Amino acid sequence: MILGQFAGLLAVLLLAFSAWASTNAPALMLVLVIDGLPQEQLVKYRDQYGPGGFKRLLDQGAWFGDAHHGHAVTLTGPGHATILTGTYPYRHGIIANDWIDRGTLAHVYCVGDAAHSYIGDPTKKLDGTSPANLRVGTVGDELRNANNGQSRVVAISGKDRGAILLAGKRGTAYMYMAGSGRFASSTYYMKEHPDWHARYYAGKPQDRWMGKSWSLLLPEPAYARSLPEGQSWQVPFRGVGVRLPITLPDAGNAAAYYGALIRTPFGNEATLDFARAAVEGENLGRNPANVPDILAVSLSTHDYVNHGSGPESRLSHDHLLHVDRALASFFDWLDRRVGAERVLIALTSDHGFMNAPEYSAARGLGGTRLNPLKMMGDLNEHLAKRFGPGNHALRLSYPTILLDLALIDQKGLKRTEVEAEAARFLGGFPGIAAAYTRTQLENGTLPASPLSLSVQRAWHPQLSGEIFIVHEPYSLFGSIPVTHGSPWAYDTNVPLVLQGARWIKPGKYPRRASVADIAPTLAYLLEIRPPAASEGRVLEEVLR
Repeated sequence: MILGQFAGLLAVLLLAFSAWASTNAPALMLVLVIDGLPQEQLVKYRDQYGPGGFKRLLDQGAWFGDAHHGHAVTLTGPGHATILTGTYPYRHGIIANDWIDRGTLAHVYCVGDAAHSYIGDPTKKLDGTSPANLRVGTVGDELRNANNGQSRVVAISGKDRGAILLAGKRGTAYMYMAGSGRFASSTYYMKEHPDWHARYYAGKPQDRWMGKSWSLLLPEPAYARSLPEGQSWQVPFRGVGVRLPITLPDAGNAAAYYGALIRTPFGNEATLDFARAAVEGENLGRNPANVPDILAVSLSTHDYVNHGSGPESRLSHDHLLHVDRALASFFDWLDRRVGAERVLIALTSDHGFMNAPEYSAARGLGGTRLNPLKMMGDLNEHLAKRFGPGNHALRLSYPTILLDLALIDQKGLKRTEVEAEAARFLGGFPGIAAAYTRTQLENGTLPASPLSLSVQRAWHPQLSGEIFIVHEPYSLFGSIPVTHGSPWAYDTNVPLVLQGARWIKPGKYPRRASVADIAPTLAYLLEIRPPAASEGRVLEEVLR
């Protein structure tokens, strides 16, 4: 009797495997995003990686050293939106992390949606709860459309925008809750969390790092190629220090602990632990309908570390080594759970990172900190002299400036003349490399250059302002220690790695590639149509 049942079960499993094997599509597509990871950093510490993390991807996968984001606003929201849509802000509509609404002058958050709220955790104004502002579909949306919703698409991130923009319209997003240390979804996706979510958090696994210290992973001499702590620009970013060791609060201060966790290497571990729970709970990669699944994981911590200390820092160096070890453990677990021959991994980043302006200036590269208030004040003073009293430049909605069209019309001025004068003035402002007008962008009359193309892709006619500004290389707006967001190579050049022995030919590929190429390539491997707005190419040179 038992032997007969076993034989029947074996037959069912063999049939399921045969059905999967006949499609040649991966059973599980793992899309991995390391927030704020420049390509340079990935390879800089290659000799210090363990065998199973980044080294596995670089040794066994196909990777492009000259892969770039093709739009001029290299921020978290636009970058994540591009990865699985295969297009740019001018089409997908995520023009920045947040922007100013032209009609109301209110702030718009890229994944904000007042119609929805977090499940089980409080929702504040401008929290990210849905992909309502994403104007196009993703690879996951197409996959679910292709098989009547039987594929499972799950996205997990320490940031709401990191999860939601990868999940698309039809997937499910889980984001980190700084108030509870849990990963939670929103009412856009479901009314209540699934049973596996409650079982996972019943034992409060998010508390296991309370009181734990982040210290150097390797002996001190191993960090000779990075900059030690104590630089003038290095300041604590969002509550986490810039000197190791950094010790997390203990159980006596749970609120501070949950807020700090995601900004340390333990936040990556918590993210990947929850990803394990999602794989098991949703049976990802073992879909009973014999269709592929997608798991997208965006690890947010590296971005926080680089903002506070810079990618040249010892803190960033050590953090990346911690990421490597965490990934090695996750890959090993996934191999045992799903099977290495059934999983394809795609690694990239939403943007790169500049060095601190002071660091660059000391090396003869230039680098300044621009005061946006002074720039806007000087611009309005200049326009008032030319066109009469009033603030003709209304707001800075980086990287664009909104002009006061009502004031301009009331005065009977020509919008094109005010635009042109504002752009002319800003083009000569210290630290500004170029300024383009709405008229130029709408008519497609920018000077022909790679920079102009990246600006055109970043500007949306319904959402962006009248003037698009580009600051000089190695410069930044405001007082944040270090940041990103420009069209320059240090912000656009990011990892692009594909690994899966059944589908991918290993090696380093010299041809320039775009992050927008990921979506059509994954769609090809999944044997589905690419997202409707996709503009990238299939990376055919890496395919078996």
